[in-house]
Amino acid sequence: MRFRKLKKNRNITDKKEAQKFTYAPYSYRVKAFITDLFMIYAPILYIVTYIVLDGKDEFQSSQLGPLIGVTLYGLIYAVLLSKFGQTPGKKAYEMRVVDDRSGKNISFFRAIVRFIAFLFTATTLLGLFVPFYRRDKKALHDLICKTIVVVEKK
Repeated sequence: MRFRKLKKNRNITDKKEAQKFTYAPYSYRVKAFITDLFMIYAPILYIVTYIVLDGKDEFQSSQLGPLIGVTLYGLIYAVLLSKFGQTPGKKAYEMRVVDDRSGKNISFFRAIVRFIAFLFTATTLLGLFVPFYRRDKKALHDLICKTIVVVEKK
C-alpha cells in the first residue's frame, strides 16, 4: 500500500514538471536556423572568403575555408547558447535552448556537442524528422544532449 502511494505521488510531480515548458514549434526552429545562417554564418563566410583567403576561386578550391567557417560558426553558436541560451534567430522567435530537467542554460561544452550532433543529424537527415513523431518536439541532437527548445514566457 505504501509503495502505491509513493508511485502515485511521483506521477503527480512528473506531470507538473512536464507542464513546466512550452515546446517551440518545429517551424519556428527552422525559421530561426535560417535567420542564424544569414546573421552569423554568411558574414563569417564573407570574411573567410575575401579577407582570409584571396577570393571565391581560392575558397572553392580550398578545403580549409569551409572548415574555418563551420568551426567559427560552431564556436559562436556555442558561446551564445551557453551565455544567453539563444542565438539571434532564436531570440527573434522568442525561443531558448535549455536543459530539459532544470530549465537552465547549458554549458559551453554541451553546446559544442549539440552543434556537432546537429551537423551529423543535418547531414544524414535522420534526426531532423524525429520531432514530427515526438510530443516534446525534440530533434536527435536534443535527445543526445538532453536539451529542449522552449518558447519564452513573458
